[in-house]
Amino acid sequence: MPELLMSAPEGTIEIRFQAAREETAPMVVILHPHPEHGGTMNNKVVYTLYQTFLDCGFHVTRFNFRGVGKSTGHFDFGEGELRDAMNVLNWMEETFPKASEIWVAGFSFGSWVALQMMKKNPKIKHFICAGPPANVYDFSFLLPFDRNGAFIQGTIDTIVEPVAAKELAEKITRMSSANVDCYMVEGADHFFSGKLNELTNITSNYIQNIRGLL
Repeated sequence: MPELLMSAPEGTIEIRFQAAREETAPMVVILHPHPEHGGTMNNKVVYTLYQTFLDCGFHVTRFNFRGVGKSTGHFDFGEGELRDAMNVLNWMEETFPKASEIWVAGFSFGSWVALQMMKKNPKIKHFICAGPPANVYDFSFLLPFDRNGAFIQGTIDTIVEPVAAKELAEKITRMSSANVDCYMVEGADHFFSGKLNELTNITSNYIQNIRGLL
């Protein structure tokens, strides 16, 4: 699993990545939860998503937002973190120029940033968001929306209200040309404790369905 300290306009970003066997494989950037609440690219949910996408044949990258691990800088309330993510995406596009598709994935705060990435870059085709903080952050920027994706939400999450994630997915689908599926994981808390296998299975099945492999 190669590690890279990438130079960006605002500092250094710590990256871990893995290339797929095929140059034309799709690629994905995976974003971690809130830096001020212990979120890093080594979070178990982030790593599970990373490994699942890798197993599904993607070029995969995860990274630390500014001020986390070896990434320089300080927390910037989402604005700087979005710039970090876009810089990493630009690096991926340069590194894997023959990639067939671009996806993004995120966990919690990382979901909020990932969806903002989609609004900024129309080349991003699909997304998977675990524990999207629908009752914590404003997601109105999404409407209208034109690309499909999935929310994966635990039913006993005490940080993200399960009903808020479900209602957001339904609202986007109802008010846009997009289709956002919401998969509820019974008995899962915000960190999918003891439920990472379910997270893997839902993610893998969704990817394969979208790509016509099932």
